[in-house]
Amino acid sequence: MSSFSDTRSPRPFDVEAFLERPLVARAATVDSAGAPVVRPVWFLWEQNALWWLTGSYSVVAKHLERDARTSVVVDTCDLERMEFLQVTMHGKAEVAPFDQVLARRLLRRYLGDDEEVWHPDFRHYADDGRLVRFTPDRTVVKDLSKNGQM
Repeated sequence: MSSFSDTRSPRPFDVEAFLERPLVARAATVDSAGAPVVRPVWFLWEQNALWWLTGSYSVVAKHLERDARTSVVVDTCDLERMEFLQVTMHGKAEVAPFDQVLARRLLRRYLGDDEEVWHPDFRHYADDGRLVRFTPDRTVVKDLSKNGQM
């Protein structure tokens, strides 16, 4: 069952289908001073969790060890179609064991199936790769689209 199926509050659009689109999410973690740090991430929505790649170059693992609270927003701003969709999630994130198969599925969403044409940084990420698993406990879904009206 989808984590977005809730008969008490119907969703204004199909969130599962929306999260299958190769959009960029913005993930916010908390730094050592307690300030939010926001970074854009490519993601994969699977197993009722949002996954993204990171590596030892990033401080995200240190942030999550100290404070797992995380917020993520995935949205569109399509002026041509006047589509303005938002999915905002709040919950906890953790660095998870690296799963090369899951990582490849994630990268194929953005780079295509032909790994031979990928930049070497994406073909050899496993040497340094880590995965973040974000599990939302609260999700806000909004459709602010204008439906062609201006």
